[in-house]
Amino acid sequence: MGKSCRAQGRVLLFRGTRCSLRVMNWPISCLIRRNRVGVNLIFVFLLVLGVHDYAVSTVLAQSQNWESSIRKFEDDDKANPPKPGGIVFTGASSIRLWDTLVAEMKPLDVINRGFGGSQYTDLNQYAKRIVIAYRPRAVVAYEGDNDLAAGSPKTPEMVANDAREFVKIVHSELPETWIYIMSIKPSYLRWNEWPKMKAANKLIQDFAKTQDRVQYIDVATPMFYAQDKPPRDLFVEDGLHPTAKCYALWTSIIKPVLLRQIGPKKTIARNAAAPTWLGFGVESAMPSAR
Repeated sequence: MGKSCRAQGRVLLFRGTRCSLRVMNWPISCLIRRNRVGVNLIFVFLLVLGVHDYAVSTVLAQSQNWESSIRKFEDDDKANPPKPGGIVFTGASSIRLWDTLVAEMKPLDVINRGFGGSQYTDLNQYAKRIVIAYRPRAVVAYEGDNDLAAGSPKTPEMVANDAREFVKIVHSELPETWIYIMSIKPSYLRWNEWPKMKAANKLIQDFAKTQDRVQYIDVATPMFYAQDKPPRDLFVEDGLHPTAKCYALWTSIIKPVLLRQIGPKKTIARNAAAPTWLGFGVESAMPSAR
């Protein structure tokens, strides 16, 4: 019996060894082929996990950057308090990068509170701190560009709803404040998304017509100059952000509207020697873009 056990032990050991040797001698490619489904599933899982983590980290990073920008606005206001009753320009990077805004909008008192990369939902989140806090006579908002960028899950209807929410937030505390909503601009970088942007513009325009003290300002149509696409010189190298020429065009469209409705008319009436371009004459003085 002992001999049999030893024999069985040798057989089992031999079989185990033989099996181990067979596994060790299998080519790596055979192992991969035999487990291809499992390997693929693991790879997809890791890829999805990585994309998710990247997306989350990107959103968090943007939120932190925006919070930093908002706090900087508040710190600047403490050091140099803005005049009450001014006009707040706010929105995405097309506003933030408008370095000549304050000078170009004179004699109107303008505050630039643009924060790059933002969407309507971000503007709504910070509206109390960068709009309502100033108790402005008017606010000019530009959003939607990033909302409908390539890969965004948002629809034109969602963007229009967010624009409505912005109006609701502002007018709930400042019912007398004028709200001007700029159209989403066309651009070469996001040309494929332009049909969705046009649809959002139409929805926002229709909404603005139903509201008191809300006006839609179309800066998009004049940018085409009656051509199929806007001129290249309206955009910097990235094909997205405006050049000085584009900002000058926007000024010629927006400034007359602001002057006509909330301009310094009383100042002009008291000072007969004031240049006529400070009042209604500005529309004829500025270059036509329509």
